[in-house]
Parts: sequence; structure tokens; C-alpha cells
Amino acid sequence: MAEVRAFHGLRYNPMFVDDMADVICPPYDIISPEQEKALKERSPYNYIRLEYSQPIPQDNVVDNRYTRAAAILEKWIGERVITAEKKAAIYIHDHYFSVFGKQYKRRGIIARVRLEEWDRMVIRPHEGTLSEPKRDRINLISAVRANTSPVYGLYQDIEKDVSRLLELQTESKPVVSMNIEGERHELWVVTDDSAIAKVTALFDKKPIYIADGHHRYESALTYRRERLAGNPQLPSDDPVNFVMMTLVDFADPGLVVLPAHRLLGGMDANTLSNLKTKLASFFDVTTITAKLPGAWDTLDKALREEGKIRLAMYGLGGTENFTLLTLREVETASNLMPYFHSDIYKKLDVSVLDHIILEELMGLKTVEDPRISFNFDRNDVVSRVKSGEFQMAFILNPMKAEIIKAISDVSDRMPRKSTYFFPKLPSGLVVYRFDSEASTKK
Repeated sequence: MAEVRAFHGLRYNPMFVDDMADVICPPYDIISPEQEKALKERSPYNYIRLEYSQPIPQDNVVDNRYTRAAAILEKWIGERVITAEKKAAIYIHDHYFSVFGKQYKRRGIIARVRLEEWDRMVIRPHEGTLSEPKRDRINLISAVRANTSPVYGLYQDIEKDVSRLLELQTESKPVVSMNIEGERHELWVVTDDSAIAKVTALFDKKPIYIADGHHRYESALTYRRERLAGNPQLPSDDPVNFVMMTLVDFADPGLVVLPAHRLLGGMDANTLSNLKTKLASFFDVTTITAKLPGAWDTLDKALREEGKIRLAMYGLGGTENFTLLTLREVETASNLMPYFHSDIYKKLDVSVLDHIILEELMGLKTVEDPRISFNFDRNDVVSRVKSGEFQMAFILNPMKAEIIKAISDVSDRMPRKSTYFFPKLPSGLVVYRFDSEASTKK
């Protein structure tokens, strides 16, 4: 199935960069203007200059955010700030972090993976996407001729064959070891041909599931299609036929999937009028006092009860209570969802929220409605409703890894923003540059 290969990754030269914590950055889609400013001030070589170059009013076809990113990359290569691996490698990335007070370690393999069209079921998505971010990434790929950040992929390693091989390769000292903002990163470079062959061969019969980075994968796929349209004889081994991924085992203890809770603001009185009565036509509605000790534990236990499709609201009729919603008739709700979706899809709490509550009862267009915001931190969600910044919130269950796999296996996609894989993969550890492969013998 999936074709996984080594590549000549670009990495920061330690002669120029003493501490990698000064130069890595978050992926483009979560960088705030404040973060952007701080990252640029941290180092003249901070990777944000490639990952998220900003537009200016004077931009034109030959001088724009994408051409500037390309110029910076070429400048850094010319100055040897960033250098290519002399020998093709795969990379092992250990990421240590904490979430809600618990410590985790997540292990990933950074490699290049052959791009496959969706209908081949070799690479399997689980979530819907929007078009605008894809065009932005396509423009960047075209200008810099590189994947600036990896797609986060998942695979099954039931027999732990991959895990054992990776363990052998991490007995030595990592080439990168850094701490940044309460997290730790370690990176090993594996160039031994035999070790690479053993690891990559184990993917020959495995599909890869996209966890995070659907836009990046689809952007790489679209760029490849555009190149093929202009050159139907494009060689199979051309670097544009591959995309950089970080591959993580479904069973990795550090695989953390948080729910993307919904926050609603700017609702008019008509939208909110009689909402509780409308909800009662589909749900059993009960309340849990928010101020009682153990309220979150009580809510969690109720939300996760097997055999029930449940979600919670906060802010309906005040901020004293959580409102627990239990769907009464799955079939009735399913009939109001698009017919082409799978049974798995129709039983997701996020599907019920999007199609039944937000669309059917509140009349919202969930795909791009600016009145809907997303937040994975439920404590922050409650605080922002209490403060009056938002009118109400919907609190969801975290998505189980087996559900993500199951919906991908039936070629369906969850609603947009159904999952939040935490933490995001950093950008700047390794770059997959097409010209570094094209100029090197395979």
C-alpha cells in the first residue's frame, strides 16, 4: 500500500543555530499575529519566515509573500544556514508534552510518502476541508518547491514491528534535543540503508490515515496534478510525487485527540428564541449544576455513557448549569443528514450538533459561519461564555482513534473541525525540498 521513502532533508546548521528552540515555529494555521511578531524577534532565522510569510500592499505577481519565502530559503541555503542531508534519511521525532496536567511522549517517523489519489484508499482522510487554505499552501509549494511542514499521518502497528525497529535506532544520542514552552523535542537521523529498508518495507501493506494536515496533503496532491497536466511524462520518481509526513502509530501513548468545542456569538433573538423547546423535540434535556464540586466529572461520565449519543451546552438560560442533551431517536436525526454519509458519521455527536442543532434548529450554515468559533480547552470555553464574549457553547466528547480509523475506512469524512490532534507538529525540524532530491542520485 503506502510507499514510504527516505529523503535528503534540509535541517538547520548548528554552526548558525545554537538552540533549535529559537527557530522552530508552530504550523501556519495556528499562528496568531502576536506569535508571529514574537517568533520573528526570537531569531533572524526563525522558520516562520518560510512557513507563514505575510502579504504587503505592494505585492504583485513577481514579488509576493510566496516569492519572498522562496528567496529566503535560497538565501539560507546559499549561506549554509540550512543544509541538506548528505545521505537520504528517515527521521525519528520524540515529542514530550503535557495536557491538562498529564505527561505524554509521542513518537513519529518523518519521511516522504508517495502521493495517492483518495479513491485508491492508500492515504485515507477523516475530515472535511475548505478551499482557501489549500490555495495558499499550493502557492507556497509552487514558489519554494518544498514541503515546509509535515502532514500528520497515522498507521497501525499491531505487532509492534515498526516500534521495535525505531527503538533500536534511538539508542544513540539525538542530533537535536531542545526544550521550548514546556515541551521537549528530540530528533534522530537514520541513514543506515538496511535500517531504512526494514522500516519502510513494513508500510508496504499498510494504509496511512491523515490525522492533521488535510489541507497540506490536498495542496500537495493538487500541485502534483497541475504539474502532471503540464507534463504528462513526469517521471514516477519525480520529487513532486511525494509529500513529507510524520507518521505515528494509532496505539502510541502520546496520541492525544481533543474535541473541538463550538462557541457561538452574535446570535440574534430569533435564532435563540424557544431554542430549549426546539431541542426537546429531538433530545432529552437535563441540567447539571456547574458550580457543584465534581461537575466536570459528572458531565464527563454522562457524556461518555456507552450506547448514548450525547453532548452538552453551556450558556443556555444562564451560566449556572450545563445542559445535557441526549438524542432520543437516531433514525429521525439520521434522516435529516445528507443521505450519502455512513451510519458511523450519523452517530457522531459532532454530526448531530452540526446537522440537527446548528443547521436544522438554529438555521446556521456550519461550514463557514463566522458566528461559530472552535476551542479545544473546555475550561477556556466556559470562561469565555461567562465573560460575555460568547453567548453559548457546545461541549463535545473527544473522538476515539478507532472511530477516526473506522470512518476513514468507509471513505467518509467527519464534519470540519471534528478533531484536534494535540499538540500540533512543529515546523522547521526538517524540510522536504524537491531540488535536493532531484540533484541527488536515488
